[in-house]
Amino acid sequence: MAEVLSVSALNRYVKARLDGDDFLFDLALRGEIANFVQNARSGHCYFSLRDEQAAVKAVMFRSDARRMSFRPEEGMRVVVRCRATLYERDGAFQIYVNEMFPDGIGAAQLALEQLKARLAAEGLFDPDHKKPLPAYPQCIGVVTSRTGAALQDIRNVIGRRWPLTRLLLCPVNVQGFEAADQIAAAIDRLDKSGRADVILVARGGGSREDLWVFNAEKIARAAYRCKTPLVSAIGHEIDFTLLDFVADLRAPTPSAAAELAVPDRGMVRNEVDEIYQNIYEIMQNQLEVCYNKYNTCADLLEKGIHRHILDGGRAELARLEAQLPLLARTSLNEGNRRLRHAAALADSLSPYRVLARGYAVVCDSKGEVRTVGQLCPGETVTLRGAHHTAVCKVTSVEETDESAQNL
Repeated sequence: MAEVLSVSALNRYVKARLDGDDFLFDLALRGEIANFVQNARSGHCYFSLRDEQAAVKAVMFRSDARRMSFRPEEGMRVVVRCRATLYERDGAFQIYVNEMFPDGIGAAQLALEQLKARLAAEGLFDPDHKKPLPAYPQCIGVVTSRTGAALQDIRNVIGRRWPLTRLLLCPVNVQGFEAADQIAAAIDRLDKSGRADVILVARGGGSREDLWVFNAEKIARAAYRCKTPLVSAIGHEIDFTLLDFVADLRAPTPSAAAELAVPDRGMVRNEVDEIYQNIYEIMQNQLEVCYNKYNTCADLLEKGIHRHILDGGRAELARLEAQLPLLARTSLNEGNRRLRHAAALADSLSPYRVLARGYAVVCDSKGEVRTVGQLCPGETVTLRGAHHTAVCKVTSVEETDESAQNL
């Protein structure tokens, strides 16, 4: 008789067998989403993945769901990377999804439009965020495949147009599951190094599915974070990816990106030649002006006009020299007259003229002039006349009647 097992032992045994199978550890499944639910609190996603004949339950944890670039919807066809195992408690066979990608152009386009609308709402496409390209870059960083035609096209164009520019290659895969991570990391690495003046993210032409990796959200956000001017050059002119909207400049092809990134040495040479010609013509014009002035002065010298000017100057100088003595005498006489008038006026106001008429000045012992009202009985004063002085002693000081004084 077979050994009797508990249900939990059976589930544990089956789970161990499934977990030990390497084939089931890393699967890529294609199917249609059904019964999709995302838990509002935990953020985990629960759904079924089905095709025409069967279905399997699926779980995608919040940490993995957060990395999706689109919103899964009912009926959408997807490709998932997952592992298959048993949920031991319920004995339910299910898959645990690590990554999810749209499958089929309709679902993929829907996911792209959803992501594009979300990034546009966040401002990743705003023109104000666009940075201008430097006119003469010394170093250009290139994010592309080492073996692709895009790199060779960029080398050829830059070598022809502006060979002074150095190329700094950051090789990546441009398609496949790991391409998005490598491209985003390469953009960050070149930007943080500070060595590149411009960054070109390039890939040659291919199908829409081949170029789809450049619609990854992580690449768009890496381009938005990039402080170095970034040019997107993916596929051909008719191909558009999400990176084109975030990049500072979109080029239709890798070759066109190289042309936009560097100047054309032929055109620069023509501009330099034109500037040189303009400078030469300006110098010639200035020289002609100087020659004309020189010739005019030379003609005047030959005609003796300078002698007429000198003769006229000499005559004017002689006239002024003849007038100088008269002007000097006139000025001196006028000065003497003013001096005499001032002296006479000062003499008429002199106090000595008053003293000469018999008046005297009363001074105290210090020689200061005193009025009668300032004197005190018993005080000794000096009377100063025009030619004599007298020392007197005040016996009394009396007020004088004004009416009598007027008489």
